Amino acid sequence: MEIDKQQIVEALYKVKDPASGKDLISARMVENLLTEGNNVNFSLVLPSLNSPHKSNLIFDCVATIKEVYPQAEVNVHVATKTPDSQESASSVPQIKNIIAVASGKGGVGKSTVSVNLALGLQRLGAKVGLVDADLYGPSIPTMLGLQGQRPRIQDVHGQPKIIPLMAYDLPVMSIGFIIEPEQAVVLRGPRLGAIIKQFFNDVLWPDLDYLIVDLPPGTGDIQLTLVQTVPVTGAVMVTTPQEVAVADAVKAMNMFLLPSVNVPIFGVVENMAWFTPEDLPARKYFLFGEGGGKKLAQMSESMLLGQVPIVQGIREGGDNGKPVVLNKDSIIAASFMEIAENTAKQVALRNESKEPTKVVNVTG
Repeated sequence: MEIDKQQIVEALYKVKDPASGKDLISARMVENLLTEGNNVNFSLVLPSLNSPHKSNLIFDCVATIKEVYPQAEVNVHVATKTPDSQESASSVPQIKNIIAVASGKGGVGKSTVSVNLALGLQRLGAKVGLVDADLYGPSIPTMLGLQGQRPRIQDVHGQPKIIPLMAYDLPVMSIGFIIEPEQAVVLRGPRLGAIIKQFFNDVLWPDLDYLIVDLPPGTGDIQLTLVQTVPVTGAVMVTTPQEVAVADAVKAMNMFLLPSVNVPIFGVVENMAWFTPEDLPARKYFLFGEGGGKKLAQMSESMLLGQVPIVQGIREGGDNGKPVVLNKDSIIAASFMEIAENTAKQVALRNESKEPTKVVNVTG
């Protein structure tokens, strides 16, 4: 039987750390999980090599994994990491995972995916926030019914901090809260970068499991500033099925995969996958062709997180500030919930199999 890495992660959820009472996965005590043949290797992160619970934890890990895979050869390597070194990697340590939502071209529904992904993860029980980093075309305020509202400023030890606005218990930040809707956004690289940095360093974000970042299309100053400012856990790529959209998405995807950036791709969302009349949900009309999402997922060695059809309710929800994922009876809500569930699984798998992402130093 082939060993499934996700099954190993789920098994380790059952092992509790006696010191904190948390399971090893939630406590982020498992790193560098690798499987090859019958071999299972991972690092068990402890505060000290002399931890009094070390032997018992190793025994429990081995026993729990062998319950699922009796043939497994389990090798547990003990590593140490102090709380200070864990937090120093990020300027926002209260945010566990930062997920970039990206596309190669505009008009593929990236902001719609960002909003519904954020609220879908929240429906799964997570604490989620949303950053509208599309500074030239901020649409999140409209999609969440926040037009015309302004964030408050709070003094924290002599420093002004921005309080994010709330929509459906979701903390949100957008340049659309600062400028008038009809105001032209004319910004060059340094100013763009300064605003993105403010969205992370000068906003009072609460403790979050996920922060979704809705990026502008393509590659440019905003994308580079993001990876230079905070450790991005991974990216979700959005495309439509046709070849031209996939070709552009590949360029955006390859930026994240550059060795100097090294941000994993969680998977691909294929938006506008087909047209379905709301009164005939079984009918599918492939207006833009087929297979683009699957092709991009194969190229990124990731997965197709889900497909979203064209349905009038998605447009209506975006225009009236009531995202479609909140309508639990909608077939489209089910599509976005599948995407949220698959994304959460990919984040957990990435965190247990790879080192935490570091803020990158991009030159040139």
